[in-house]
Amino acid sequence: MNIADISKQRYTTKHYDKTRTIPPEQLAQLFEVIRNSPSSVNSQPWHFFVVDNDTAREKIMPAILELNHPRVADASHTLIFCAKKPLDEKHLQQVLAQEEKDGRFGEGEVKEMMDKGRHFFVNKNSSTPQSQLEWESKQLYIVLGQLLFAATAVGIDSTAIEGFDDQKMDEILGLPQQGLKSVLVVCLGYRAAHDSNASRPKSRLPEQEIFTHL
Repeated sequence: MNIADISKQRYTTKHYDKTRTIPPEQLAQLFEVIRNSPSSVNSQPWHFFVVDNDTAREKIMPAILELNHPRVADASHTLIFCAKKPLDEKHLQQVLAQEEKDGRFGEGEVKEMMDKGRHFFVNKNSSTPQSQLEWESKQLYIVLGQLLFAATAVGIDSTAIEGFDDQKMDEILGLPQQGLKSVLVVCLGYRAAHDSNASRPKSRLPEQEIFTHL
């Protein structure tokens, strides 16, 4: 299967088969895809909550818009994508230390240069708390793209959900106290036999409408 075929197969799942659970080995692969996702200057400004049982589903459901309740109720797993708020010096130093541990720095001034470069771009996008959050959210949407594609590649269906009350979610999970802000919800699992969206053909603008070759 080529990557274009994978992209054609992916769609937004509306109804999940609650009886099916993602195998641990495939879930581990998806988590690794999330970990390996790119971010600006390797800032990794994120944290992810995993919902995989009915107690947890009931806990977050008040923050999910009613139209999305079936997705969260029946999906094998639901992930809550969160951004660091604020993206502070402690986190930046943690990233730097991990880079050093993983052998990203050789001899010379590479470590100092990487640290200065990261601070430059973080500061550039942090003129206000809101601008920082918007920049971090862009990094989370990069993760989303990686995850949706990877899930389809291994036969797992998905739904990206913006239809939730972020303030309510923050309150339920105590995110302000953890220095986090909810940005996005993603359901993962297997489509139900009656999922209405599965049979709809994919509709996209033609290539000549969206590409200009210079």
